Amino acid sequence: MINNTMETVKIIIKAIDEKKGLDIRILDINNVSNIADFFIIAHGKSTRQVKAIADEIEKSLKEKAVLLGHKEGYRDGKWILLDYIDVVVHVFTEDERAFYGVERVWKDAKDICLDNF
Repeated sequence: MINNTMETVKIIIKAIDEKKGLDIRILDINNVSNIADFFIIAHGKSTRQVKAIADEIEKSLKEKAVLLGHKEGYRDGKWILLDYIDVVVHVFTEDERAFYGVERVWKDAKDICLDNF
């Protein structure tokens, strides 16, 4: 079982990377909202890849006994949201990511460098 949010983030980043997720961003939203500590945002080239990324994240965290609080969007596979309470993951198709602009909406959040992971 993981009891460290940063360890959860590392596992998520690794899972996204394993499924060739693109343009991974980590936003520290702790100082701008109380809904979570981090948003992790990435995209895939197709709905099939987006679903594969989400599946890999779920599998990797389940192995570490990290419970998924809520999941949305899996059926369509254009924007899948995985809520792990302290960490919320957004996996999009490229077009959906550009359209919704989550990074723009949360522009006051601190962008965390992936090199730290």
